[in-house]
Amino acid sequence: MTPVEVAVVGGGASGLAAAYELQCRGIRFALLEAAPRLGGVIRTDHVDGFTLDAGPDSLLTQKPAAIQLCEELDLSKRLISTLTPRTAYVLRDGLRPIPESSTLGIPTAITPWITSRLLSPRAKLRLASEIFRPRGDATQESVGQFFRRRFGHQTVDQIADPLLAGIHAGDVEQLSLAALFPRLVEAEASHGSVILALRSLRKHTPKLRQGLFRSLPGGLEELVTTLIERLPSAAVHRSSKVLDLTGPSPFVLQIQHARRLVARSIILATPAHITATLVSRLDTQLESLCQEIPYTSTATVLLAYPRMAIQKSPPGSGFVVSRSERSVPLLAGSWVTSKWPGRAPSSHVLLRGFLGGSRHPEALEHTDDELADQAHRAFANILAINRKPTLTRVYRWNRANAQHNVGHIERIIKIEHRLKELPGVFVTGSGFRGTGIPDCIADGRATALASIDWHTRNRTS
Repeated sequence: MTPVEVAVVGGGASGLAAAYELQCRGIRFALLEAAPRLGGVIRTDHVDGFTLDAGPDSLLTQKPAAIQLCEELDLSKRLISTLTPRTAYVLRDGLRPIPESSTLGIPTAITPWITSRLLSPRAKLRLASEIFRPRGDATQESVGQFFRRRFGHQTVDQIADPLLAGIHAGDVEQLSLAALFPRLVEAEASHGSVILALRSLRKHTPKLRQGLFRSLPGGLEELVTTLIERLPSAAVHRSSKVLDLTGPSPFVLQIQHARRLVARSIILATPAHITATLVSRLDTQLESLCQEIPYTSTATVLLAYPRMAIQKSPPGSGFVVSRSERSVPLLAGSWVTSKWPGRAPSSHVLLRGFLGGSRHPEALEHTDDELADQAHRAFANILAINRKPTLTRVYRWNRANAQHNVGHIERIIKIEHRLKELPGVFVTGSGFRGTGIPDCIADGRATALASIDWHTRNRTS
């Protein structure tokens, strides 16, 4: 391969965003992806009139990096919003709606919570008393510790665990509040009361008439395919697993099938455990730090049914599952056809279930048929479905969910310190500075700019 200025290893959201930024800045690069396809966890299949998002299915508008990228790619007019009603539920002895006047499950108005069935009367009083609680130090707390201290024990089980830990397929008692939900830390520090802080923020934030989430008519992979079209084809290398990396700059990357690439700098946009392997010959301390970042595995199951087979109409957009529902194997579920337009033929309903994570780490030991059957039984019980699905798809995401547990911020500081000792080496991706597609896009582009700055400084020095 022709020598390049930057080698981007990993073709998920972070790697693609980094490559796009380099292309926009006129930097010669090579994008190396081990798999035959690009996009990482972003994958959309089209089968018999169904649009199947195997991983993420939406972009959060409150984090603008992904929406901004869509605008740059001329996709803004194709963005679609969720259908109404958008109510989400917690599954605990039936579906219990999460009051819409809430942020991350925290109330910003009292009246809707008075009639809510989500918490007991005693737990509601404890929740309301949060406005009188003294400030604490949330910087070293888990999500569970923070919710227990500020809002009471029941909110951990009925809100924080299913809603916040469920998003990350993690353990509510391990996940770092400061790493994943820094605005809650800031809310307590600035206002004393988190409820009052979020109420003030909501009051002064223009209400989004079309909701907080956007997608694309062809599924979220439409963003990936459009992004790839903007990259020079000669710079994109699929099925190109990096087997070895040696340095210092210029770095030599040994690629499968006896290929080699020389690059002045490298951006490792791979899961932290893969990054650890790649830097093992450069810095053993960095290798150890990356290896310490834990991951969980999940499976996504999509099921389609004729509308007439469903006795109870799917309400709202979906649900998360309380840990107390021990017989339910799902972490969460969504009614895809109640959430997004055009995802299935009009005669059918499309459902999506999520299994695994830290709550059910053994889930991926089951066969695809077993996972599909578990998801079907759970949905059938909730919606009174009287027949088997007409279409099933199971997608496995092995060690794909980075866990930003307590201590993650300190570990990243140590990683950044080690990187300073490796000029020309940069890391990005969900294992490091942010989770979710918008965060990965933002960090991928920022990392590309950091690499360009390094090149500029080294040319003039």
